[in-house]
Amino acid sequence: MFRRRTALSVSATAALLAATPLLAACSGDAHPGAAAIVDGKRITVAQLQAKVKDVRAAQAKSPQGGQLIMNTGRLSLATLNGMIFDEVLARGAKDAGVTITRSDIQKWRARAEKQAGGAERLKAMWLQQGVAPDEVDAMVRNQLLLDGLAKHLGADRGKPQGQQKLAQALAKTSRSMGIDVNPRFGKWDDQQVILGETKDPWITTEHVRQQA
Repeated sequence: MFRRRTALSVSATAALLAATPLLAACSGDAHPGAAAIVDGKRITVAQLQAKVKDVRAAQAKSPQGGQLIMNTGRLSLATLNGMIFDEVLARGAKDAGVTITRSDIQKWRARAEKQAGGAERLKAMWLQQGVAPDEVDAMVRNQLLLDGLAKHLGADRGKPQGQQKLAQALAKTSRSMGIDVNPRFGKWDDQQVILGETKDPWITTEHVRQQA
């Protein structure tokens, strides 16, 4: 169920300060203060930075804090990638009529915690991937949305053909949303549904996929 993702690689405090980038936007940007524009909606640099700091603060509290921070050295890009993908997935699921309830999230998470060896262990596993403890439910929701969308499409996520079918549907949705990323963070690829050189989130989140 859990698959570690390869990430880029002192004290936890020193590493925290070094790894938290200054993301202030320049006044000359096409979209001042925005890290990205998704379907007309601004993802601000401040929102991105807050998420990065949330993760770094949680990692710094861990006994393995220094290593965790070093292993997620491109956290800003990965986080923005995830924020944009969240919007694409939400739109794709909505268009397909996929809905997720709070009860669905709680049930999925309870099963995942049991397999992981407890709630704290599950949070620790997510933290290794750059996900803050208070974002776990959001990640669970994404897994359920992906499952629901795949079911709607008749795509088996466990097979290459199914993954390709799901990716094509998300790419179509992505193209319709006019995604514009601040150049300092790279360029969004509608075809691959990824930001720059970051990994495809609908594949990398498989490390916490719960089989019903």
